[in-house]
Amino acid sequence: MFNKMKLGEILKVKGSKVWTIKENQLIREALGILVHQKIGALVVLDEKGGVVGIISEKDIVRGCFEKGGKLGEIPVKELMTREVIIGSPEDEISYIMGVMTENRVRHIPVVAEGKLQGLVSIGDVVKSEIEGSKYEIHYLKEYIYGRSQS
Repeated sequence: MFNKMKLGEILKVKGSKVWTIKENQLIREALGILVHQKIGALVVLDEKGGVVGIISEKDIVRGCFEKGGKLGEIPVKELMTREVIIGSPEDEISYIMGVMTENRVRHIPVVAEGKLQGLVSIGDVVKSEIEGSKYEIHYLKEYIYGRSQS
């Protein structure tokens, strides 16, 4: 009945700005970016700019428990999640929501033609689903009430 919203549409609204860090930078630097930008994850890039991982607050907390005191001096590559689930601008939001839930991830980089297009969070996906539901409910009510008055 209604078009299925896609990740590319979230990025059109949200924008394509993605905070990144290089795999050899220190956790201290990653923490600085996360805190100052008020975000939950950074996409990790290799020296050529390719996506090689993601580092989230959860990864850093786990590292704090496992590594202890010198956490800030550890390179990002030691704590990052290496198996990154990548989305496409053409992926339907309902599909991505299922992938995020099943894999217990909160952030998915969006890549098209080998280039990083943006980063979506579970919050972005849920917000989009809620907005889509509001419109669908509105039009269904119009349809029902319009038909009953005829």
